[in-house]
Amino acid sequence: MKSIMTKSMLALAICATLFSFRNKPGGEGFEIYLNNKVVVQQFGTDMSKVKNIRLTQNLAADKLTIKYHHCERVGKKRIVTIKDAHNKVLKEFNYADVATPVGAMTVNVKDLLILMRGNNQLKLYYSSSELPKGRMLVSFSTSAISTTTHR
Repeated sequence: MKSIMTKSMLALAICATLFSFRNKPGGEGFEIYLNNKVVVQQFGTDMSKVKNIRLTQNLAADKLTIKYHHCERVGKKRIVTIKDAHNKVLKEFNYADVATPVGAMTVNVKDLLILMRGNNQLKLYYSSSELPKGRMLVSFSTSAISTTTHR
């Protein structure tokens, strides 16, 4: 009887330990890639920190890819909006609804550099039917890379 109880308690302890380290699925977050290399990755409570990505002319042929995660779903009616430092909308990119777990949205860096002319800073916002008010993901400038908190 003692042997069965000991084995049961040991099995329970092992199960509790294994399940306590299990990754929780879902969560909101985003990743931004420059030519398939991650430059920004933020999830959960870290979403209020807005990073600045430095754009230079030598990046003109590159592609920026945004992946936004809505609790393991892709947003519907996705829009990437580029605004200037005064929050004036300069350009919107609309993306088709997709059935894949993560729908990649691509922007040509050349298009951003064109918008940078006459602007010392750009802001990239993401919105969808799940996030209608949108969220600022990153800013772009020609100055050094930094991190700021956005409220």
